Amino acid sequence: MTPGKTFLTSDEIRGLSQRSDLWGVALVAHCWALILGAVALYSAWPGVLTFLLAVTVIGSRQLGLAILMHEAAHNALFRTRAVNEWVGEWLCGRPILADLAEYRRYHLSHHRYTQTERDPDLKLSKPFPTTPASLRRKLIRDITGQTGLKQRAQQVMFAFKMAGEVEGAVSSQDLAQAFSGPVLGRALLANAVLFVLFWTMGAWWYWFAFWLLPLLTWFQLVLRIRNIAEHGAVEFSEDPFRNTRTTLAGPLERTFLAPYWVNYHLEHHLVMHIPAHNLPRLHRLLQTKGLGARMTVAPGYLDVLRQAAARPA
Repeated sequence: MTPGKTFLTSDEIRGLSQRSDLWGVALVAHCWALILGAVALYSAWPGVLTFLLAVTVIGSRQLGLAILMHEAAHNALFRTRAVNEWVGEWLCGRPILADLAEYRRYHLSHHRYTQTERDPDLKLSKPFPTTPASLRRKLIRDITGQTGLKQRAQQVMFAFKMAGEVEGAVSSQDLAQAFSGPVLGRALLANAVLFVLFWTMGAWWYWFAFWLLPLLTWFQLVLRIRNIAEHGAVEFSEDPFRNTRTTLAGPLERTFLAPYWVNYHLEHHLVMHIPAHNLPRLHRLLQTKGLGARMTVAPGYLDVLRQAAARPA
């Protein structure tokens, strides 16, 4: 049963669950406009500051593509099913080397078994809280590309039928990113299109600097912070108000860390098929019902990181 049905009426859920093709087009267009705009900004005014701004903006929008693929996995990105599948796969998943169908399979298991021993995402949340030094090492591995290179190598190994050598060493999330040969080929095709597009906007190396580099660095950093915020350092229980966290986010955090309302994660777990743009409405509705005190809510992502690093050294 959807956990939210205990606290919301059928009419309330129905009203919040309306999908919109117009919203889907707007969100995907916004994401790609920021990506291409960041590249264009550097092309017009090349320099260290515009380069760093482009890398961080694009890395955050690569997370945005992952979030929009997540929307498609819940059939919530577009009202039209065929459009939902095609856009979720080719414009959101493939460019960041993700597979919509495999992601949907494993992610729905996460919803079913959230914060229990059968949760495939438990490896991402159970280590927290950890020590400040441990969290710092993790974040350094992310921003320096070590995490990204490891995960991309695992994808290639699976694609070339080398799964037996690494299967016992990877998590369910890693397995969800693993490709068969044909699936990897389609991801490479999407990136070949991006390579040509970026070249026409500037130079042959733009894809390496403004797609591969953000994907291996800033994307990995904000992906980890997002994962920690959602289920790290919360209760290990089946209570949807205590095993999932919503993080309040200001404009800068929404730009660089939490695009497309991904910070409203508790609300998403209550009714997982509600489109992301309606999650703030659901948050306010829960507050008016007097459920605010039961909810696990952080005032911001710095507070989340403090909680995640709260274990004494």
